[in-house]
Amino acid sequence: MTHASPPDLSVLHAVRVKGMADDAAVALRTGLDLDTTTELLEDFEAYGWVTRAEFGGTSGWTLTERGRAEDARKLGEELDRAGARTAVEQAHKEFEVLNGRLVKACTDWQLRPAEGNRLASNDHSDPQWDGRVLGELTAIGGELTALIGGLTGVLTRFDGYHERFETGLARARAGEGQWVTGVGVASCHSVWMELHEDLLSTLGLQRG
Repeated sequence: MTHASPPDLSVLHAVRVKGMADDAAVALRTGLDLDTTTELLEDFEAYGWVTRAEFGGTSGWTLTERGRAEDARKLGEELDRAGARTAVEQAHKEFEVLNGRLVKACTDWQLRPAEGNRLASNDHSDPQWDGRVLGELTAIGGELTALIGGLTGVLTRFDGYHERFETGLARARAGEGQWVTGVGVASCHSVWMELHEDLLSTLGLQRG
């Protein structure tokens, strides 16, 4: 039976996964209304779990060390309460296999080796090259859908990753190339990185 995270964990963990996010972004990710989200974030600020930050012209909430510890504690309790550890561990193993393919595809989207320069930037003038990359991302997306299906069978908060990935991929196919690896948008790479952080933090693992 699937388990739904309580609002306080949903909001706190959304900040963790996104790294930095404002009230609206957290509300959108969690599906909670903006007033509830803002109230929880302000409570967390009073507890010393989140703080406001600015970077590159954007601002939002980010976790403090106390907040990361609290998020880890809540995640561990939820994982055991839902009996979801085995399913999440299996999903993480499957993700790691896909991760190598995703990294290569994103690299191929950004770079297209040329004679004398194996690190030449991809100027996207070769439709065959880009089509091959988009084809690989499509295949990865299909496997991601199955992976997320297994995860949401035990923890509902993993729902939506495959849909956001597919949305980014669809926009890339429509000619908006920044939706493959771009920052500041829910690109395929950005969604993938959020899922990676979600899996690692849920299992209490360190990146790398």
